[in-house]
Amino acid sequence: MSPTDITIHSASLYLLPVETRVPLKFGTETLTAVHCARVCVEVSKADGSKFNGWGETPLNVQWAWPSNLPYSIRNERMIEFCRRLTKAWAEVDATGHALEIGHYFIENVLPGLLNDFNRESFPDNNHEMPWLAALVCASAFDIAVHDAYGYANDLPVYKTYQAPYLNYDLSHYLEPESRSGVSFEGLYPKDFLAGNTPKSIPVCHLVGGMDKLYAEEITAEDPRDGYPVDLLHWIREDGLNFLKIKLRGNDREWDMQRLVEVGKITQAYAVDWLTADFNCTVQDPQYVNSILDELMREHPVIFQKILYVEQPFPYELETHQIDVHSVSARKPLFMDESAHDWKLVRLGRQLGWTGVALKTCKTQTGALLSLCWAKAHGMTLMVQDLTNPMLAQIPHCLLAAHAETIMGVESNGMQFYPAASSIEAVIHPGLYKRNEGKLNLETIHGSGFGYRISEINRPLPEPEIIHQSCPI
Repeated sequence: MSPTDITIHSASLYLLPVETRVPLKFGTETLTAVHCARVCVEVSKADGSKFNGWGETPLNVQWAWPSNLPYSIRNERMIEFCRRLTKAWAEVDATGHALEIGHYFIENVLPGLLNDFNRESFPDNNHEMPWLAALVCASAFDIAVHDAYGYANDLPVYKTYQAPYLNYDLSHYLEPESRSGVSFEGLYPKDFLAGNTPKSIPVCHLVGGMDKLYAEEITAEDPRDGYPVDLLHWIREDGLNFLKIKLRGNDREWDMQRLVEVGKITQAYAVDWLTADFNCTVQDPQYVNSILDELMREHPVIFQKILYVEQPFPYELETHQIDVHSVSARKPLFMDESAHDWKLVRLGRQLGWTGVALKTCKTQTGALLSLCWAKAHGMTLMVQDLTNPMLAQIPHCLLAAHAETIMGVESNGMQFYPAASSIEAVIHPGLYKRNEGKLNLETIHGSGFGYRISEINRPLPEPEIIHQSCPI
C-alpha cells in the first residue's frame, strides 16, 4: 500500500430538498423540486490517519430517468438506491487513489447493485431504473472520495491526477480507437488537463422550454423575488454571452420558432453564442438537418451563432445506433446523456458525434476518463450542468476550468433556485452569481475540491443513513 493511498471506512447520506422558483422543462417532463444528495465519506491512510470528504449531486429524476412511471415512485426509488449505496461505498473492498477506487466501484460493484435493486423493485421487468440514474446516485459518493483523497494528501485533488499518486497510467483504464495511432501508455489525466486554470470562465445560460423571453410575458404566477424572470433581464443583469436553448425535438414548428425568437434577441443584445439542446427526443437526423438548413438559408446570422448541437437522439446509444455524420457535417454534435463512459464515447465517435458534454453527476471518475479518451481522439469538450446548487457547483466548475472546454461551463442553478446556495455564496460569491457572462473561481482553494467546508455554516438535516460513523 502506497503511503498516499486511501481506504474508505464509513459514509453518510443527507437529503437536502430544493424547490425551483420557476419550472424547468426536460423533454416531455417538468422539474419543480429536487432532492440533493450530500455525502460524507471517512477514509484512512496506511499510517492510521483519517480524513473526511464531501460530495453532492441533485437527484434530477426527470433527466436521469425519463419514464411514464409516476415521478413520486422514481424519486423514492432513487433515494432508496442512494441509501443502499451508502453501505456499499463504505464497504467497498478497494484501496488506492480515488480514481482507482471509483473505477473499481463503477465497473465491479455498481452493476450488480443496480441489477439486484431492479429485480427487487420491479420484478415484472417494467420501468427498471436505468444506468444513468444509478450513475447520478453514485456520483455524490465518488466525488466525496476524490475530495477525501485530496485532504488525505493535503493537496487540491486535481494536482493528484498524475504519478506518483496514481498507481496506474491511463492504459489501465482506456483503450484507443483501432488504427488511431493513440496510445495511453505512460500518460495520466494530468496530461490532458489545463496547465494553468483560469480565474474565471465563460458561463452558458439555459433558456428552458417554459422560460419567458420578454417582460410582457410575465404573469401574476411568476416569482417576485428580486431575480430576473425573462431572458432580456437575465442578459442585462448577468452580462450573458452564451445561451443554451431547450427544444422539444418532436415539434419542428415550435423548435424553429424558438430558435429564431431567441436568435433575434441575441442579435439585438450582442450575445455571441448559442447552442441547441433537443434532449434525446429526435428519432431521425433529418429533423435536425432540416432545421439547421433552414436557419442557414433564412437566418444565417443565427445559424453562425450556433456553436454546437447537443444530444438530439435517444441516449441509449447501443440500442439506437443512428449514423449522425450528416448532422455533425453541419454543426459540431455533442453527446450528453449518451456519454456514460469512454466506451460509449468511442461508439459515439464511430457514429459521427464530434464532441462530449461532460457532467460530474455521472461521477468525477467517469468524467475524467471520458475527458482523456475524447481529447486523445480529437473530440471537443463542454461541461454541462444538472442545475447544480450548493456544494455540487464547485466540482462542476473545477472540471470545466481544467477541461479546456469549447466555451466555459453551463451553470443555471442561479436561474432556478438561487436561494438554495445562499449559504455557500457567502464564501464563494462569484460561483453563484454570474458577472459579465462569467463565473469567478478565485475563492476555491485548499485541499480536495477547495470547498472550504469548515467556513460554510450550512446546517444539515439528520442523516438518512450512516454506515459506520462519519464525524462532521
